[in-house]
Amino acid sequence: MNKTHKKARAGKKGMHNDRWNLKTLFRSDNDPRMEEERKRVKKTSYEFIEKWRSRTDYLEDPAVLKEALDDYEDWKRSYGTDGNEGYYFYLRTQQDKNSPVLRARFNKIEEFSRKIENDIQFFCLRIAKINPGHHSKLLSYPPLKPYKHFIERIFDEAAYVLSEPEERILNFKRSTSYHDWMKLTSGLLAKEERYVLLENGKKGLCPFSKIVNLVNSRRKKVRDSSALALNQILEKHLDVAEAELNAVLANKKTDDELRGLSRPDLMRHISDDIESEIVDSLIQSVSDRFDISSRFYKLKARLLKVKRLRYHERNVDYGKIRKEYTYNDAIRIVHTVLNRLDSDFGSIINTYVQNGQLDVYPRKGKAGGAFCAHHLIGQPTYILLNHTDKLQDVLTLAHELGHGINNELMRKTQNALNFNTPLSTAEVASTFMEDFVLQDILEETDDELKCAVLVKKLDNDISTVFRQVACYKFEQELHHEFRKTGYLSKHEIGRLFRKHMSSYMGRAVEQSDGSENWWVYWSHIRMFFYVYSYASGLLISKSLQSSVKKDPKFIKKVKGFLSAGMSDSPQNIFKKLGINITRKEFWNHGLNEVENLLDQTTELAKKLNKI
Repeated sequence: MNKTHKKARAGKKGMHNDRWNLKTLFRSDNDPRMEEERKRVKKTSYEFIEKWRSRTDYLEDPAVLKEALDDYEDWKRSYGTDGNEGYYFYLRTQQDKNSPVLRARFNKIEEFSRKIENDIQFFCLRIAKINPGHHSKLLSYPPLKPYKHFIERIFDEAAYVLSEPEERILNFKRSTSYHDWMKLTSGLLAKEERYVLLENGKKGLCPFSKIVNLVNSRRKKVRDSSALALNQILEKHLDVAEAELNAVLANKKTDDELRGLSRPDLMRHISDDIESEIVDSLIQSVSDRFDISSRFYKLKARLLKVKRLRYHERNVDYGKIRKEYTYNDAIRIVHTVLNRLDSDFGSIINTYVQNGQLDVYPRKGKAGGAFCAHHLIGQPTYILLNHTDKLQDVLTLAHELGHGINNELMRKTQNALNFNTPLSTAEVASTFMEDFVLQDILEETDDELKCAVLVKKLDNDISTVFRQVACYKFEQELHHEFRKTGYLSKHEIGRLFRKHMSSYMGRAVEQSDGSENWWVYWSHIRMFFYVYSYASGLLISKSLQSSVKKDPKFIKKVKGFLSAGMSDSPQNIFKKLGINITRKEFWNHGLNEVENLLDQTTELAKKLNKI
């Protein structure tokens, strides 16, 4: 790791270091080393499989289990199921999503990977079936300490793991009983086009994805035209979406019954390495503070000079943020702020920029949005951006670099089996870094711009915390009612959806006609209880931010948390920091930060005579 702390260097648009340098993986799409590496991946994988598949001694003798896990960790560190090739072609498909050649290459390596994954899954399945009477003997064996929590996670799932043949059947049916249904609805929506009013005042034919974006237009006629088109599209596909959602709910119910799960969201909690009591405490804490989100929408309605916001208007931008930030500006700002927090953060940013680990600008065929990608512990992290000189692009850069910093801190301290973050805390590093950068930017803006930025920030925070918790509660009732009645009509699904969306929005947002159908394209409800993680990540982040603001030395504890990976449960990691995340007081600490931001924005709006 480069320990110098020079100002980060960023290339101008078009220079070599504003695109990914993938040569650490392969020199080109046709690098002759690919075939040789694929052979090594297969050889190494099946050497492990042949060595341990017919043995049972590692299930009883802790010394032999240590040997087996060392082999497994070495395989996971160096090869995994797809080596560098899978990672390389995933990244290349994101650089050019229109290339059928790249898609075909990626599909082939995925097929190769799935075969190995199915053949090697016996190892963890058999560890899960170890007699509980032997658990303490294995977990207390000192040489197994590096793998202790990895084993604990397997033991936690043990009660819900079926036999190896049954697990293979569930794997094979997942596509037809789950993924294909989701593809059907999303595929139908993706094919839709409608003529809507564009920003230039003319009507144009737009695909579904663009219509969704135009719903947030500043121009009322544009957003109303797009909302009408969106509602027409969703209504057109209601019958299919009803059948699809009931099918995946039925599949989930079947799987849960086979595994003996006591509640529909339990498997999510187990896989995310978080106790149900913690999620329950989070959901209840946020629900008890829905007055915050209700107050925000009341403020926003007043700022926009309307009695009530229509449902589709709740995320419309207030004010104008005209200031532009080049990529060089963005790197400079983010590097300065994060390096001030801790010099290691600045070094990591320097390394990413200098090594070509960021793909910066939009291009035809390139994936939209932004993400931070990592795979095996020995492979570099890569960040995808679509920088267009907006303020949001600066915050996006800080967000994704937060994920990258998290990766590098884990890489220095963890083994390959602990190199990851549980979903419950995956967004902590990103939102932590993003908020500190925003705070720095706000210190240099005038009051008009500051007010617009704060409203935009609250838009994001309210959606991340309160909307996602309302969605989680919608999912809970959805599964409960399905399991009670056996089938839910599109009207009943819409009624439940409107009930929970209204609960967090309050009276300042009108539940407009058609809004009851917006569940149709909300993909997260098909991922089953995923959405709580947005709220948990942001509220944990805000609590940690508050501690750092009070005591800058607390950043060392934050780094300790970010370095921990999956070496322990989030509850235990925080306990070592003196934090109890099972208590409502902890979540309220983060919620108070959101409320303080709302109070600050309200006072600023009054000062500017906006309300």
